[in-house]
Formats: sequence, C-alpha cells, structure tokens
Amino acid sequence: MKNILFIAWQDVRNQLRQGSTLLWVFLMPPIFFYFIGTVTGGFSSGISGGQATPITVIAKSPGFLKEQIDLRLADNDFAAEWVEELVVAVDDEAPIRTLTFDPSLSDKVVAEEQVAASYETSANALTRQFEEIRIRRALYTALADIVVADATAGPISSAAIASLNDAPRVWELEVSVAGERLEIPSGFEQAVPGILVMFTILVLLTSSGTMLVQERKQGLLRRLASTPISRTEVVAGKWGGRMVLAAIQISVALVFGTFLFKMNWGPDLGMILLVLAAWGGFCASAGLWLGTVAATEAQAGGLGVLFANALAALGGCFWPIEVAPDWMQTVQNFLPTGWTMDALHKLISFQAGAASAISNVLILVVAGVVVAAMAVRNFKYE
Repeated sequence: MKNILFIAWQDVRNQLRQGSTLLWVFLMPPIFFYFIGTVTGGFSSGISGGQATPITVIAKSPGFLKEQIDLRLADNDFAAEWVEELVVAVDDEAPIRTLTFDPSLSDKVVAEEQVAASYETSANALTRQFEEIRIRRALYTALADIVVADATAGPISSAAIASLNDAPRVWELEVSVAGERLEIPSGFEQAVPGILVMFTILVLLTSSGTMLVQERKQGLLRRLASTPISRTEVVAGKWGGRMVLAAIQISVALVFGTFLFKMNWGPDLGMILLVLAAWGGFCASAGLWLGTVAATEAQAGGLGVLFANALAALGGCFWPIEVAPDWMQTVQNFLPTGWTMDALHKLISFQAGAASAISNVLILVVAGVVVAAMAVRNFKYE
C-alpha cells in the first residue's frame, strides 16, 4: 500500500505542475458554467411558472381595459410593462417579448369594433409555443370578462368590469397533482452538472493519458520496473493518481457551482457525491486505458479530446437530452456520460429519491472495472 500511495502522490504532483491541467481544472469550469448556463437558460424559460415572464405591452391610449388585460396576463405568469410606443435607444437591447394592440383599445371594444393583437418574441421555438398558449389564454379570458360584464352589468365600462371582478364565483375549480411534474433542466441546473461531467472525462483522458505515454517514452516506467515494486502496485498507483485528479476536478466544480452560481443540489447530496465518485472512478480507468493504447502524446491528446467531446455531446452534457432528437436520447442510454447525467437529473432536477440512482452507480462501477481491466491488460513499461 505504501508503494501505491507513493506512486499516486507523485503522479498527482506531476499532473498539477502542468499549466494546461491547471487551466482546465481551475479556470475553464466557471467560464463554461456561465456560457453554457446562459445559453441553455432559454430551453424552459417561463415554463416552470416559478418566476413571471417579462413582456412589453405596446398600446396607445388603451383605456380602462388595460387593468383587466394586465390582470389576466398576470394570472398566466406574465409581468407586463405597458408603453404607448416602443422606443429602443441605440445602446439598448430590444425587448425579448412584445404584445401589440391597436390604438384606443377600450374605445374600439365599446364601439364593438375589431381589435388586433400581435405577439413577437426572440425566444426559441419550444418556449415560444408555450408562451403563445398562455397569451391566448389570457386574451380569451379577458374577452370572456368583457362579454359577461356587458351582459350582466353593461354597457361595458370600467364600473362593469369592476363589478364582474367583485362578484362571487359560483363555480370553483380544484386542481390536484396527478403525478410528478418533470420539467426540462435548464440554465445552470443543466450546465453545472453537465460541464462537471464533461470536464472530468476531458481532463482525465487528455492530461493523464499523455502523461503515461511520456513516462513510457522517457523510460520512467522502465525504471519503476527495475525497483522492488510489483506490476500490480504500479498500475494501482497510476489509477489512484488519476482518481485523485478526478476528485480534485469534481470538488473544484462543486465549489464553483455551489458558491458562484448558487447551484441547488437537492435533498440527496450524499447520493450525488456517490454518483460522482463512481463517475470519477470510471474516468480514472478510461484515462489509464488511453495512456496504455496511445502510441504518441499527440495521439493520446487528440483521441482524448475527440472521445470527451463526443461522449459529452451525445450524453446530454451540453444541452438537456429531452430537447434532443429521439435517436440521441436512445444513444444516451448506452454511454457512461448518459448514465451519469441521467442519475444527476433524477436526483437534482426531478428529485426522484436516492434509490432511483442506484442502478446508474452500479453500471458506472462495472464499466469502470471493465475499462480498468482493459488498461491492466494493455499496460506495458516500454
């Protein structure tokens, strides 16, 4: 055990002396967290209903119906800002969402004239469709208010609308949950776990893989072969060094995600750490294996970047797998990144309970053992 710990410690020291390793372990994760988290924040913007969606309502002289439409927009999770006309300064950004009505909205309704409304947004297609449904629901409800107020307290006026709002409701709708609501992870909830998983496999494949090739070419492994250290101890020490590097990478990402990006890890943090430990073990085995099969440092680095990015993209690290095509969602089920992201989403986003991720941990451990066995079989001193 002493020899294993010695080799592992020396490996970690050597890897952390490399500038590229320090860059990808400590500097790049928060940058990618911010970039990917900002980009993917729009995938489910406004869908959860937890925060009102801002919208700019353009209406010249809207009259007394402004308050009622504003009320119905608020009922559908919109925070409306009313303006007479839209004026955007040169240095300002245009509103993401605008709802435009014909001028003199209330006067036209009183005169029983048609009023046109148009909605524009720069949000993605998925968000746009959901927002359009909410906009239509708000406007149709406001229209129903106008019809009922005119029929019961008419003619239609501000007082008639107020009377309708104050009237007791004869019908009540009770809403209960039929099951767990599965919302698409987005923003930093998607980016922090996804980039954590991606960077762990990237660093372990590239940094640790190229280092093993260097040691073999420079004769350092051959020197170890001449010492009273068994082959098993050498391989175990090399794996241990990579496991420590994975633990450092995961710990740094956890700290950045928690304190810099306010990541909420949910109620099963212990199980999340177990999933990440299993993932780190797999990455350590993968890095060791790549170092045993690569012929040159360039080959190890190139293959490491290729494998890491392909696994990250197909495994759902860059974007929620729920918005990907069906074939990609199927492929994810056969990838180690997919197993890890599935477990993290179940624990963090869906809060399905610690037991839901047990199968993911087991398959990661088995895969790690298989890849480690492949590395042991291919390991050579020169």
